Amino acid sequence: MSLLKLIRWKNLLMIVLIQLLVKYGLLEPLGAITSLDAFGISFLILSTVCIAAAGNIINDIYDIETDLVNKPQDVIIGKSISEKNAFTLFIIFNVVGVGLGYYVSFLIGKTAFFSLFIVISALLYIYASYLKQTFLIGNIVVSILVGLSVLIVPIFDLLPAITDQNQHLQLIYFKQVFNYAMFAFLINLIREVAKDIEDIDGDYKAHMNTLPIVIGRERASNVLFALTLLPILMLIYYIVYVIYKLPLRVVYFLFFVLGPLIYVSIKAFNAKTKKHFRYISNMLKLVMLLGMLSILLYTYA
Repeated sequence: MSLLKLIRWKNLLMIVLIQLLVKYGLLEPLGAITSLDAFGISFLILSTVCIAAAGNIINDIYDIETDLVNKPQDVIIGKSISEKNAFTLFIIFNVVGVGLGYYVSFLIGKTAFFSLFIVISALLYIYASYLKQTFLIGNIVVSILVGLSVLIVPIFDLLPAITDQNQHLQLIYFKQVFNYAMFAFLINLIREVAKDIEDIDGDYKAHMNTLPIVIGRERASNVLFALTLLPILMLIYYIVYVIYKLPLRVVYFLFFVLGPLIYVSIKAFNAKTKKHFRYISNMLKLVMLLGMLSILLYTYA
């Protein structure tokens, strides 16, 4: 159980679900020409999950000091799992993940794509060891990686199958997934800010330069509220100008994505305590899931 908690199995399960939704809930039903069969997509997912697990482990290794202040009850490294064993697990997951990434790149005849896994692995390490302590840069980088976990499916599944004949349609399908990747990026960025405000005490003790430490908790709370308005405005535009003729999608986005986002925005406006920001962070994770589940609507509407 300690290992599952260390690698954040629930977050990894969400990655698996989202990538399966992109493949079998969007690309396949739309009739896109794809490069990965069930075997290939399984290895791509496993590669992504292993690298993400390694990233979670190294993040916890570097966060021991801050976690002892912010959430001592959740600390695993040094208690259930030694730091040495945790680092060994980090190496193993990385090697397996990058190795599988190379194999998937070989399967689709695009071995150069293998470099993407190297870059992701390196960025996760740099984020945990340095970028997380910087003003906003770490938040943006990790949010880009979250968006990339969505976009990596069409990168490996659509792009290698592009020809002069199908280029237009393939790029339309790619754009559909890109929109979801942007949604994941934005929601995660907002969540990162909420988590930084929640963890300000431990981060301050560790001499970090996160947003709330640099500008203060109150101003950071105002930034959080302002950020929650961005996806709300984007969704209103999407509903009014893009899917207004598709009632099932309109109803879903109104009640299951836009509604919860407005609720989160109200909570962010009134948030004061650590408990409030933890609640907002958890709600944003739910919004992320509900937004991604809307992919299933492509089959019905």
